[in-house]
Amino acid sequence: MKTINDFNFENKKALIRVDFNVPLNESSEVTDDTRIQAAKPTIIKILEDGGSAVLMSHLGRPKGVQEEFSLRHIVAEVSDVLGVQVKFVANCIGAEAEAAVANLNPGEVLLLENLRFYTEETKGDVAFAKQLSALGDIYVNDAFGTAHRAHASTTIIAQFFTDKKCFGSLLAKEIESIDKVLASGEKPITAVLGGSKVSSKITIIESILDKVDHLIIGGGMTYTFVKAQGGTVGNSICEDDYQEMALDILKKAKAKGVQIHLPVDVLGADDFSNDANTQVLPVNAIPEGWEGLDAGPESIKNFHNVILDSKTILWNGPLGVFEMETFAKGTIALGHSIAEATEKGAFSLVGGGDSVAAVKQFGFGDKVSYVSTGGGAMLESLEGKVLPGIEAINN
Repeated sequence: MKTINDFNFENKKALIRVDFNVPLNESSEVTDDTRIQAAKPTIIKILEDGGSAVLMSHLGRPKGVQEEFSLRHIVAEVSDVLGVQVKFVANCIGAEAEAAVANLNPGEVLLLENLRFYTEETKGDVAFAKQLSALGDIYVNDAFGTAHRAHASTTIIAQFFTDKKCFGSLLAKEIESIDKVLASGEKPITAVLGGSKVSSKITIIESILDKVDHLIIGGGMTYTFVKAQGGTVGNSICEDDYQEMALDILKKAKAKGVQIHLPVDVLGADDFSNDANTQVLPVNAIPEGWEGLDAGPESIKNFHNVILDSKTILWNGPLGVFEMETFAKGTIALGHSIAEATEKGAFSLVGGGDSVAAVKQFGFGDKVSYVSTGGGAMLESLEGKVLPGIEAINN
């Protein structure tokens, strides 16, 4: 795996694919700079070598050129984070972009305009990728969040940099972290899969059954498994079409010696609301008019014991409707358990939109080993797929 540490960037122009698809408020100000912070180590290493950095990214899903999606809105924020006054050019290809790059001195940073102002970007257009490639001496991919897309700037461009291409430190860390869970992790390995639907996690479950010793299933997925085994789940979310699949997963897990841990009790509510009436109910005996919205105290205790016995932990998806305070206890308790196991030497990887949001919301970010920045890319990696953005660098 070639990374930025394999290159000296002195007097070189590094063309870096970053993921600056950040949220903006109504005044076009950045409301969360996590992705910019994540790219900082790569950019700083290049500048400290005596090179310059040409940054390319997308923002949102514009239809053609739309001012609200211009990357000019984030220049001040990127400058603040890097501690360098970032230059901006109102195009990402052509004479204007090429002139801006030609005038770039060592130690300087240039941000190109939104790649997706051109439909050629998402189409993976070779001619567009070639024009982009003219803007750098070395290509660095540091955008894990888009590594699962075969877009011009993430995949196609790499062919124009035969041996002058590498991973940035963020993307390298992502690859190493996933590898620690799926290939080289110390046993026992535990995966926690939460979220609302079994259907969205089937391929992940099937892929990781060969890798893990324990699988904790929580969130809305629980009730499809419980109902499939003859339990009553009241008004809880349930995918009836996937009951057979759930039974099949339980059978496969048993054959492979993987222990599956489902909740034994839940916090039930008589309405999908923070102010609903609640009671702790057995997971397999939820009456009509009630629905399970969080893990119960007994389940939390059981999960805690499994987590503390683990040496490698993957967390993908919450245990309840954590956006409502009443139903956040299970997810918070799980966060504490994983933090405690991590402190005792376990490796913990958190990935997937909702679990990352929960980790941020409840302050566990610096208490786990690694928080992945790429939702879709992370999930596809866990499904065992080879990501085109990664393959393009390794080829």
